[in-house]
Amino acid sequence: MIVERKTHFIAQLEQSYQSVIRNAHQAESQAAETSEHIRRESRRKEDSKGSVEFGRMAASHKARRERAVKELETLVAFSTKPLRALAETEPVQVGSLIDVRITDGEGEEERTLFLLPVGAGNELTGPGGDGFISVITPASPVGRALTGGYLGESFDISIDGKEREWTIVDLC
Repeated sequence: MIVERKTHFIAQLEQSYQSVIRNAHQAESQAAETSEHIRRESRRKEDSKGSVEFGRMAASHKARRERAVKELETLVAFSTKPLRALAETEPVQVGSLIDVRITDGEGEEERTLFLLPVGAGNELTGPGGDGFISVITPASPVGRALTGGYLGESFDISIDGKEREWTIVDLC
């Protein structure tokens, strides 16, 4: 069951990357075409400024597309390795689904996190729309703090100047 959920989330993240790649490619092409059209049609130097701006937009969309391609390749390489459920005695590691309780002076909340090599900030939905999962990476402040942690451990993590206590309440 756990392995199937992890596979579901990875497939969903792959689809998200593919969508980003498609959209960035379309935006890149449109901006490049517009830039070229303005360049060809401009009669004065002032008119060609629009061409430069669209050229910059095309370059930005290209960089976004290339970054998404690299991250998708990293995710695919990770997903070709066998996924497994962790034993309760194992530490948090890439591939872990982690339920955390977050406590601060205003109360508590619980979240489910998926520690992956890429995809930080993506929100995924469980099979059949069952719950939301946040993707974190080992490079993020939360990912760095939780990696190597064990079930029941707590960590103080400061995000945006606000310190909160994060406790690992479930791990698989």
